[in-house]
Order: sequence, then C-alpha cells, then structure tokens
Amino acid sequence: MRASVHAKINKSIADCPGPQSESAGKADSCEGCPNQQICATAPKGPDPDLVAIAERMATVKHKILVLSGKGGVGKSTFSAQLSFALAAMDFQVGLLDIDICGPSIPKMLGLEGQEIHQSNLGWSPVYVESNLGVMSIGFMLPDPDDAVIWRGPRKNALIKQFLKDVDWGELDFLIVDAPPGTSDEHISIVQDLGAASIDGAIIVTTPQQVSLIDVRKEVSFCKKVGIQVIGVVENMSGLRRPMLAASKFLRMTEAEWVIEYVKEKAPELLDIIALNEVFDNSGGGATKMCREMGVPFLGKVPLDPELCKAAEEGRSCFVDQKSGTSAPALKKIIDTLMENQGISRNVVDNDA
Repeated sequence: MRASVHAKINKSIADCPGPQSESAGKADSCEGCPNQQICATAPKGPDPDLVAIAERMATVKHKILVLSGKGGVGKSTFSAQLSFALAAMDFQVGLLDIDICGPSIPKMLGLEGQEIHQSNLGWSPVYVESNLGVMSIGFMLPDPDDAVIWRGPRKNALIKQFLKDVDWGELDFLIVDAPPGTSDEHISIVQDLGAASIDGAIIVTTPQQVSLIDVRKEVSFCKKVGIQVIGVVENMSGLRRPMLAASKFLRMTEAEWVIEYVKEKAPELLDIIALNEVFDNSGGGATKMCREMGVPFLGKVPLDPELCKAAEEGRSCFVDQKSGTSAPALKKIIDTLMENQGISRNVVDNDA
C-alpha cells in the first residue's frame, strides 16, 4: 500500500506540466492535485515581475541562501554572523529575511523597533552600518508580538516584492535567511531568483540524527531545483567552556571550596577548555552525511553561550574576545566558504 502511494506521488510529480504551462490544471496528471484549480485559472506565460527582479539583482554580485531542514538549529544566528563578518571585510552586504512567520533577524542585528522607508527608488533597507543593510517583515509589524497568519500566495507575493522593490544598490553579497523546510518560501525564492544566478545554499544543522534526517531532504530539494549546495555547517557541535571558571555548582559551599582550592594549588586548571557533547553524534553527524550525499562540509561551530548572548544583544561575535570558542570556528568556516567560491577576502580580526 505504502509503495503504491509513493509510486503515485512520484508519477504525479514527474508528470506535472508546471504552473506556467498551457495545460496546467488540465492535464491528466493534474487529476487529484490540491492545486489543480489554482493552476487552471492562474495567468499563463512569463511573469513580468521576473524581469524587474532580474534588473534589481543585476547590481548584486553574489546571492547566497541560508537554509535548514529543522527549526532551532541556529540558521538565523549563522546568517546574522556571516553578514557581520562579510561587512567587517569591507564588503557591501544585504541580509534579506524571508522567514515571514518567524522573523528573528531584526533582533539579531540590533534593529528592533526600526521601520522601512520608501523613496522614489523603492523600499530602503534598514542599515546596521553603511555597508550592511537588512530587510525583514519584522520591520512592518505594528506590534512585535503580532502573529503573521498568511497562506502561501500572500507570503510569495511579499517575497517577490522584497526582491523587486527593495533598493539595495550595489552589493557584493545578498544573504537570504529562509525559514526551515522546503515549502512555499523556498520555491518562491528559487523561482524568483532563477534568472538572477544564485551562487548556492549553505545548509545549517545540528549533529543528531533527528536534525540530519530533515537536512537530507534540504539537500535533495537543492539538487532537484538546481541550486548548488555550497556546504553544510554543523552548529551546536559540542559545548566548549572553561572547565571550572564558567561552571556552576549545585551547592555554593562546594563551589567556593573547589574554586579556592584550585586557585591555590593549580590555577592553570581554571582556564582548561572542557568539551561536552550535548547532542548525540554517534551516527557520524554532518560530516558523514556530507560524504554520503556528495556535498561539501564547511565545518563545526560549538555551542557557545557567548554567541547566544551576542545574538540576543544584536551584535557581532567578532568584535571582542568573549566568543572565544565560536568566533574562531565561524571565521574558519567563512574563510573556507570564500576560498571554495573563489572570492578574495580579508580575514576578520577580533578587533574588526
């Protein structure tokens, strides 16, 4: 039974004429499809908005999607810190948040409460620095607690408007932070940017199988729609912290005694970095998955409370020495990304 259902689904997908076809919604393969009526009545032919999008994107050198199969893996944190890092290298950077129902980018960039302004050239991004602009539905909500309860067509229309109407100017990089999964927003961004040459996608995951199961689907999605997987990042890859200096004890009397004893007898132990595996990576983690699926592995970022704090405060983790475990890992990943893409860069310094 299960095999029969899968066979029917796969045949329907393979035989789908596509929404722009003259036979859309009318072909035999359309029978039973939930979108049959929509496809049958939708206007056919080339979308005139795609021309406007291609013209707007002509001034953007590199377009990179940041994806994840599962929510809560740190995708938006990675998008934000990647944008901070590229801007610190003196690149012109735009960060587009298309997570319509869960826009967290304004907070992670320190832009809560900001509003979008319009000029005769279009919508103006909200700027963190002169070379780092941001666009998100989060800037449009009258109350940050308001829920965005939209169906697919309305989400798709806003994404298209972001691409068509936002006046980014000349950019070296446009980073697109997408919601988890492989649904309306992902299909829209791929179709709308189809003529504008997407560089590829970075996929963010955590080490355990429950996340990797969905990441495999994300990789498959990219392959099916013709998007290059630039690489996979394994986030929250172990907790690395000073063994004693950052530890909390169940009873304060124990803490005082242990710390005072170590300070007196072996102070060098206070700064030893301990590694604890928070998630089960016995299945080989993202490294093994990348080998099996034939996609590049960019590296691992440890779970770092200081990186979480930087995201909460809307600042770069590279501006001080606090994110001592995550910042170097992120720098290495960004360095690998630039090298693999053949882009010349300046390494981000801690005091950048």
